[in-house]
Amino acid sequence: MFVEIIKFIFYSSLIVLISKYILVTVLRKLAESLDLKAKTVGDVAGYATSVPEFLTITTSSLRGLESASVYNILSSNIINFVQYLGAIILNRNTEKLKNQAIKIDLILVVITIIIPIVLLKFDVELNWFMVPPFIILYAFFEFINNNVHKLYLQKEDKYLESEIEKEKKWEKGNKNKTIKYCIYLLLAGFLLFIIGELLGNTMEKLCNLFNVSEVIVGFLLGFMTSLPELITFFEAQRHHKKSVDDMLGVVEATNNLLTSNVLNLFVIQSVGILIACIKL
Repeated sequence: MFVEIIKFIFYSSLIVLISKYILVTVLRKLAESLDLKAKTVGDVAGYATSVPEFLTITTSSLRGLESASVYNILSSNIINFVQYLGAIILNRNTEKLKNQAIKIDLILVVITIIIPIVLLKFDVELNWFMVPPFIILYAFFEFINNNVHKLYLQKEDKYLESEIEKEKKWEKGNKNKTIKYCIYLLLAGFLLFIIGELLGNTMEKLCNLFNVSEVIVGFLLGFMTSLPELITFFEAQRHHKKSVDDMLGVVEATNNLLTSNVLNLFVIQSVGILIACIKL
Protein backbone atom coordinates (compact mmCIF):
# COMPACT_ATOMS: atom_id res chain seq x y z
CA MET A 1 0.00 0.00 0.00
CA PHE A 2 2.87 2.38 0.81
CA VAL A 3 4.30 1.91 -2.71
CA GLU A 4 0.95 2.73 -4.30
CA ILE A 5 0.61 5.91 -2.23
CA ILE A 6 4.10 6.98 -3.32
CA LYS A 7 3.13 6.32 -6.95
CA PHE A 8 -0.07 8.33 -6.50
CA ILE A 9 1.86 11.34 -5.16
CA PHE A 10 4.59 10.97 -7.80
CA TYR A 11 2.24 10.79 -10.80
CA SER A 12 0.04 13.60 -9.47
CA SER A 13 3.12 15.76 -8.95
CA LEU A 14 4.28 15.07 -12.51
CA ILE A 15 0.93 16.27 -13.84
CA VAL A 16 1.28 19.47 -11.82
CA LEU A 17 4.88 20.07 -12.93
CA ILE A 18 4.13 19.49 -16.60
CA SER A 19 1.11 21.75 -16.35
CA LYS A 20 3.16 24.49 -14.70
CA TYR A 21 6.41 24.44 -16.65
CA ILE A 22 5.17 23.37 -20.08
CA LEU A 23 1.42 23.64 -20.59
CA VAL A 24 0.64 26.89 -18.77
CA THR A 25 3.92 28.57 -19.75
CA VAL A 26 3.57 27.78 -23.44
CA LEU A 27 -0.07 28.78 -23.55
CA ARG A 28 0.77 32.14 -21.97
CA LYS A 29 3.49 32.75 -24.55
CA LEU A 30 1.14 31.78 -27.34
CA ALA A 31 -1.57 34.08 -26.00
CA GLU A 32 0.81 37.01 -25.64
CA SER A 33 2.30 36.47 -29.09
CA LEU A 34 -1.21 36.94 -30.46
CA ASP A 35 -1.76 40.10 -28.36
CA LEU A 36 -4.76 38.72 -26.51
CA LYS A 37 -6.62 40.67 -23.83
CA ALA A 38 -6.20 39.86 -20.12
CA LYS A 39 -9.64 38.22 -20.02
CA THR A 40 -8.79 35.97 -22.96
CA VAL A 41 -5.40 35.06 -21.48
CA GLY A 42 -7.23 34.14 -18.26
CA ASP A 43 -9.65 31.97 -20.24
CA VAL A 44 -6.73 30.25 -21.97
CA ALA A 45 -5.03 29.66 -18.61
CA GLY A 46 -8.31 28.23 -17.30
CA TYR A 47 -8.43 25.71 -20.12
CA ALA A 48 -4.79 24.82 -19.55
CA THR A 49 -5.09 24.35 -15.79
CA SER A 50 -8.18 22.16 -16.23
CA VAL A 51 -6.22 19.53 -18.14
CA PRO A 52 -5.21 17.65 -14.95
CA GLU A 53 -8.87 17.50 -13.86
CA PHE A 54 -9.85 16.26 -17.31
CA LEU A 55 -7.29 13.47 -17.10
CA THR A 56 -8.17 12.38 -13.57
CA ILE A 57 -11.94 12.54 -14.17
CA THR A 58 -11.76 10.50 -17.38
CA THR A 59 -9.45 7.89 -15.86
CA SER A 60 -11.66 7.68 -12.74
CA SER A 61 -14.78 7.19 -14.87
CA LEU A 62 -13.11 4.59 -17.07
CA ARG A 63 -12.33 2.58 -13.94
CA GLY A 64 -15.80 2.88 -12.44
CA LEU A 65 -14.83 5.42 -9.75
CA GLU A 66 -17.63 7.91 -10.42
CA SER A 67 -17.85 9.03 -6.79
CA ALA A 68 -14.18 9.91 -6.79
CA SER A 69 -14.72 12.09 -9.84
CA VAL A 70 -17.54 14.07 -8.17
CA TYR A 71 -15.46 14.70 -5.05
CA ASN A 72 -12.54 15.61 -7.30
CA ILE A 73 -14.62 18.32 -9.01
CA LEU A 74 -15.99 19.63 -5.72
CA SER A 75 -12.61 19.77 -3.97
CA SER A 76 -10.91 21.27 -7.05
CA ASN A 77 -13.47 24.06 -7.32
CA ILE A 78 -13.33 24.85 -3.60
CA ILE A 79 -9.53 24.80 -3.50
CA ASN A 80 -9.35 26.95 -6.65
CA PHE A 81 -11.54 29.58 -4.98
CA VAL A 82 -9.56 29.54 -1.73
CA GLN A 83 -6.27 29.80 -3.65
CA TYR A 84 -7.63 32.68 -5.71
CA LEU A 85 -8.67 34.63 -2.61
CA GLY A 86 -5.29 33.94 -1.03
CA ALA A 87 -3.47 35.22 -4.12
CA ILE A 88 -5.65 38.36 -4.20
CA ILE A 89 -5.02 39.08 -0.52
CA LEU A 90 -1.26 38.48 -0.69
CA ASN A 91 -1.02 40.74 -3.75
CA ARG A 92 -3.10 43.41 -1.94
CA ASN A 93 -5.71 43.54 -4.67
CA THR A 94 -8.84 43.12 -2.54
CA GLU A 95 -10.10 46.58 -3.60
CA LYS A 96 -10.32 45.34 -7.20
CA LEU A 97 -12.99 42.83 -6.14
CA LYS A 98 -15.45 45.74 -5.90
CA ASN A 99 -15.65 45.93 -9.70
CA GLN A 100 -19.12 44.79 -10.80
CA ALA A 101 -17.79 42.35 -13.41
CA ILE A 102 -15.49 40.70 -10.86
CA LYS A 103 -18.36 40.46 -8.35
CA ILE A 104 -20.64 38.72 -10.85
CA ASP A 105 -17.85 36.34 -11.91
CA LEU A 106 -17.26 35.38 -8.27
CA ILE A 107 -20.98 34.73 -7.77
CA LEU A 108 -20.80 32.31 -10.71
CA VAL A 109 -17.75 30.69 -9.11
CA VAL A 110 -19.68 30.16 -5.85
CA ILE A 111 -22.50 28.53 -7.83
CA THR A 112 -19.99 26.05 -9.33
CA ILE A 113 -19.25 25.00 -5.76
CA ILE A 114 -22.86 24.86 -4.57
CA ILE A 115 -24.10 22.65 -7.44
CA PRO A 116 -21.83 19.62 -6.71
CA ILE A 117 -22.58 19.98 -2.98
CA VAL A 118 -26.31 19.75 -3.76
CA LEU A 119 -25.74 16.74 -6.02
CA LEU A 120 -23.86 14.94 -3.25
CA LYS A 121 -26.24 16.06 -0.49
CA PHE A 122 -29.29 14.66 -2.25
CA ASP A 123 -27.37 11.69 -3.67
CA VAL A 124 -28.35 12.59 -7.24
CA GLU A 125 -27.42 9.85 -9.69
CA LEU A 126 -25.13 11.09 -12.43
CA ASN A 127 -26.67 9.89 -15.67
CA TRP A 128 -26.71 10.93 -19.32
CA PHE A 129 -29.83 13.11 -18.89
CA MET A 130 -27.76 15.54 -16.79
CA VAL A 131 -25.37 16.28 -19.65
CA PRO A 132 -27.68 18.59 -21.72
CA PRO A 133 -28.50 20.84 -18.70
CA PHE A 134 -24.79 20.99 -17.85
CA ILE A 135 -23.89 22.08 -21.37
CA ILE A 136 -26.68 24.69 -21.38
CA LEU A 137 -25.45 26.03 -18.03
CA TYR A 138 -21.91 26.18 -19.40
CA ALA A 139 -23.07 28.30 -22.34
CA PHE A 140 -25.17 30.48 -20.01
CA PHE A 141 -22.23 31.13 -17.66
CA GLU A 142 -20.02 32.02 -20.64
CA PHE A 143 -22.68 34.41 -21.94
CA ILE A 144 -22.92 36.21 -18.59
CA ASN A 145 -19.14 36.39 -18.21
CA ASN A 146 -18.60 37.86 -21.68
CA ASN A 147 -21.32 40.48 -21.34
CA VAL A 148 -20.42 41.74 -17.86
CA HIS A 149 -16.86 42.27 -19.02
CA LYS A 150 -18.07 44.34 -21.97
CA LEU A 151 -20.20 46.44 -19.61
CA TYR A 152 -17.89 46.98 -16.66
CA LEU A 153 -14.30 46.60 -17.89
CA GLN A 154 -14.17 48.90 -20.92
CA LYS A 155 -11.46 51.08 -19.34
CA GLU A 156 -9.11 48.15 -18.88
CA ASP A 157 -9.68 46.90 -22.43
CA LYS A 158 -8.86 50.31 -23.92
CA TYR A 159 -5.74 50.62 -21.77
CA LEU A 160 -4.51 47.19 -22.84
CA GLU A 161 -5.04 47.99 -26.50
CA SER A 162 -2.94 51.16 -26.18
CA GLU A 163 -0.20 49.30 -24.29
CA ILE A 164 -0.05 46.65 -27.00
CA GLU A 165 0.55 49.32 -29.60
CA LYS A 166 3.30 51.01 -27.54
CA GLU A 167 5.25 47.96 -26.43
CA LYS A 168 5.19 44.36 -27.75
CA LYS A 169 7.13 41.58 -26.14
CA TRP A 170 6.22 39.08 -28.82
CA GLU A 171 6.18 39.40 -32.58
CA LYS A 172 2.59 39.19 -33.73
CA GLY A 173 1.88 36.61 -36.37
CA ASN A 174 5.26 34.87 -36.05
CA LYS A 175 4.40 31.54 -37.65
CA ASN A 176 7.60 29.83 -36.53
CA LYS A 177 6.88 30.65 -32.89
CA THR A 178 3.26 29.59 -33.23
CA ILE A 179 4.25 26.24 -34.75
CA LYS A 180 6.86 25.72 -32.03
CA TYR A 181 4.33 26.44 -29.27
CA CYS A 182 1.80 24.06 -30.84
CA ILE A 183 4.40 21.27 -30.96
CA TYR A 184 5.22 21.86 -27.29
CA LEU A 185 1.53 21.68 -26.43
CA LEU A 186 1.11 18.40 -28.28
CA LEU A 187 4.10 16.94 -26.46
CA ALA A 188 2.71 18.14 -23.13
CA GLY A 189 -0.67 16.60 -23.94
CA PHE A 190 0.96 13.28 -24.84
CA LEU A 191 2.96 13.24 -21.60
CA LEU A 192 -0.11 14.10 -19.56
CA PHE A 193 -2.09 11.33 -21.24
CA ILE A 194 0.56 8.71 -20.40
CA ILE A 195 0.91 9.90 -16.81
CA GLY A 196 -2.86 10.09 -16.47
CA GLU A 197 -3.12 6.43 -17.43
CA LEU A 198 -0.50 5.51 -14.83
CA LEU A 199 -2.31 7.58 -12.21
CA GLY A 200 -5.59 5.88 -13.11
CA ASN A 201 -4.06 2.45 -12.57
CA THR A 202 -2.73 3.55 -9.19
CA MET A 203 -6.13 4.96 -8.16
CA GLU A 204 -7.84 1.72 -9.09
CA LYS A 205 -5.43 -0.29 -6.95
CA LEU A 206 -5.80 2.05 -4.00
CA CYS A 207 -9.59 1.87 -4.12
CA ASN A 208 -10.14 -1.78 -4.97
CA LEU A 209 -7.15 -3.67 -3.58
CA PHE A 210 -6.53 -1.62 -0.44
CA ASN A 211 -10.08 -0.48 0.26
CA VAL A 212 -9.32 3.26 0.18
CA SER A 213 -12.47 5.37 0.13
CA GLU A 214 -13.31 7.03 -3.19
CA VAL A 215 -14.07 10.18 -1.18
CA ILE A 216 -10.49 10.35 0.07
CA VAL A 217 -9.09 9.68 -3.39
CA GLY A 218 -11.36 12.34 -4.88
CA PHE A 219 -10.27 15.01 -2.42
CA LEU A 220 -6.61 14.10 -2.84
CA LEU A 221 -6.99 14.41 -6.60
CA GLY A 222 -8.75 17.73 -6.17
CA PHE A 223 -5.86 19.10 -4.14
CA MET A 224 -3.16 17.87 -6.52
CA THR A 225 -4.93 19.01 -9.69
CA SER A 226 -5.62 22.49 -8.28
CA LEU A 227 -1.96 23.40 -7.83
CA PRO A 228 -1.56 24.71 -11.43
CA GLU A 229 -4.32 27.26 -10.74
CA LEU A 230 -2.43 28.54 -7.69
CA ILE A 231 0.60 29.13 -9.89
CA THR A 232 -1.37 30.99 -12.57
CA PHE A 233 -3.29 33.15 -10.05
CA PHE A 234 -0.04 34.56 -8.71
CA GLU A 235 1.61 34.76 -12.15
CA ALA A 236 -1.31 36.74 -13.61
CA GLN A 237 -1.05 39.45 -10.95
CA ARG A 238 2.75 39.55 -11.06
CA HIS A 239 2.70 39.88 -14.85
CA HIS A 240 0.36 42.89 -14.80
CA LYS A 241 1.80 44.55 -11.71
CA LYS A 242 2.08 47.99 -13.34
CA SER A 243 -1.09 47.90 -15.43
CA VAL A 244 -4.10 50.01 -14.39
CA ASP A 245 -3.40 49.57 -10.68
CA ASP A 246 -3.09 45.81 -11.10
CA MET A 247 -6.66 45.50 -12.42
CA LEU A 248 -5.64 43.50 -15.50
CA GLY A 249 -3.94 40.92 -13.30
CA VAL A 250 -7.12 40.52 -11.24
CA VAL A 251 -9.21 40.24 -14.42
CA GLU A 252 -6.91 37.52 -15.76
CA ALA A 253 -6.82 35.59 -12.47
CA THR A 254 -10.61 35.83 -12.06
CA ASN A 255 -11.28 34.52 -15.55
CA ASN A 256 -8.74 31.76 -14.96
CA LEU A 257 -10.70 30.77 -11.84
CA LEU A 258 -14.15 30.99 -13.43
CA THR A 259 -13.17 29.19 -16.65
CA SER A 260 -11.47 26.41 -14.71
CA ASN A 261 -14.40 25.86 -12.32
CA VAL A 262 -17.04 26.04 -15.05
CA LEU A 263 -15.11 23.60 -17.24
CA ASN A 264 -14.60 21.23 -14.30
CA LEU A 265 -18.27 21.12 -13.35
CA PHE A 266 -20.16 21.35 -16.63
CA VAL A 267 -17.84 20.05 -19.35
CA ILE A 268 -15.33 17.69 -17.74
CA GLN A 269 -17.95 16.21 -15.41
CA SER A 270 -20.19 15.66 -18.46
CA VAL A 271 -17.38 13.77 -20.18
CA GLY A 272 -17.00 11.62 -17.07
CA ILE A 273 -20.75 10.93 -16.98
CA LEU A 274 -20.83 9.91 -20.65
CA ILE A 275 -17.84 7.61 -20.21
CA ALA A 276 -19.51 5.95 -17.20
CA CYS A 277 -22.78 5.53 -19.18
CA ILE A 278 -21.01 4.02 -22.17
CA LYS A 279 -19.22 1.54 -19.90
CA LEU A 280 -22.55 0.43 -18.50
